Amino acid sequence: MDDNGAHIGADGGPGTDGVLLLIGCGMRKYREYLLAGAAAAHPVWLFTGEEPDWQAPYLTGHTVVDVMDRAAVLAAARELAADVPVRATLSWDETLIVTTAHVAEALGLPGAGVDGVEGCRDKFRSRRLLTEAGVAQPRFAYVDTAEEALTAAAEIGYPVVVKPRGMGASIGVVLAADADEVAGAFRTADEASQIGAVPYRSGALVEEYLDGPEISIDAAVVDGEYHPMFVARKQVGLFPYFEEIGHHVAADDPLRTDETLLGMVRAAHRAIGYRHGITHTEVKLTARGPVIVEINGRLGGDLIPRLGQLATGIDPARAAVRAALGLRPDFTDTEHRTVGIRFGYPPEDCEVRSVLPPTEAEGLLAAEAIAEPGTELRLPPNGYLARHSYVVVTGADPAETDARLDAAAALVRLDARPLAVPVPA
Repeated sequence: MDDNGAHIGADGGPGTDGVLLLIGCGMRKYREYLLAGAAAAHPVWLFTGEEPDWQAPYLTGHTVVDVMDRAAVLAAARELAADVPVRATLSWDETLIVTTAHVAEALGLPGAGVDGVEGCRDKFRSRRLLTEAGVAQPRFAYVDTAEEALTAAAEIGYPVVVKPRGMGASIGVVLAADADEVAGAFRTADEASQIGAVPYRSGALVEEYLDGPEISIDAAVVDGEYHPMFVARKQVGLFPYFEEIGHHVAADDPLRTDETLLGMVRAAHRAIGYRHGITHTEVKLTARGPVIVEINGRLGGDLIPRLGQLATGIDPARAAVRAALGLRPDFTDTEHRTVGIRFGYPPEDCEVRSVLPPTEAEGLLAAEAIAEPGTELRLPPNGYLARHSYVVVTGADPAETDARLDAAAALVRLDARPLAVPVPA
């Protein structure tokens, strides 16, 4: 440990290349492949809220700091940079990307820019900027009360989507079919926002419902130039909520090179002023053409980048490191297949006793239990991301992959105790 409380890895230091400062890391089941890939591309120094455990073998060094305290992170980054050459900053945690942008700015490093990241993180800001730039958007309004939500919904026309201003993973997003459902939808979105970052708490966005399939695109942005990696097709469920229950990525998906789609997404990135980094853009394919759902200033969650890696051979962690360094990515497919993931949800609120994923299934690449014994899983609106497991499979095409996902998911064995439904206050 040095005089600043930072810990240096067993190799003695970062060497002449300096370090990539990674702020936050996330759960092992979802993020280890990214940390391993980043460490293979460049020495990594981790800012973390607690002493590293499974992360340790991948690190050149680490600093224990409250990563939710922006001032503390900035101070620790300046202390680190005084002792160790810091070449770039990176985070794949939605709650930390704004802080990471502030660190990059403070240290004079390549980055998305604070304004660029706020254009992702603040969904109201994003909607305004994209609309002003003429990028296809749903009709929308920002509201502070259920009464305002009702007025906005009547002006927009039903059905509408009500969602928090700054959450991810479709948390708190609700479809309201008519006026009777708007108040409840607003309450769900507003309450969900309370667990998020302070600047985006309270209120909600009311938006026109976009009919059509939803996709996401993970891409690198360098000097404002957009470089797509792969496209994921999303499966949602538990309506009227929008829980993401699965995705699949095909190397030969024609949307990877669709100029109408990519031109629209490039225009969206120019509109928010995103300079250097990775983005995960969600798009609805509507009858009037592609429409932006949201832009996220990070790699996708739900293991989507891992699916892309398995399907195309493109390493998303290496791409993220290069973009953070301000270097152009090299996207050349070395794999050509379709890969999908399906998340297991319980049929009702429950306390998990055990989860047993399959060890064999047609095309099975991975199967993991997510929920530990004793975990309480509550379905929306009582809770979100109530997942007990996931399975990953490959198939010859999307149809075969979906069929194999159905079969593999049916083999997961969940033993759980039902929970009482919470009584509204």
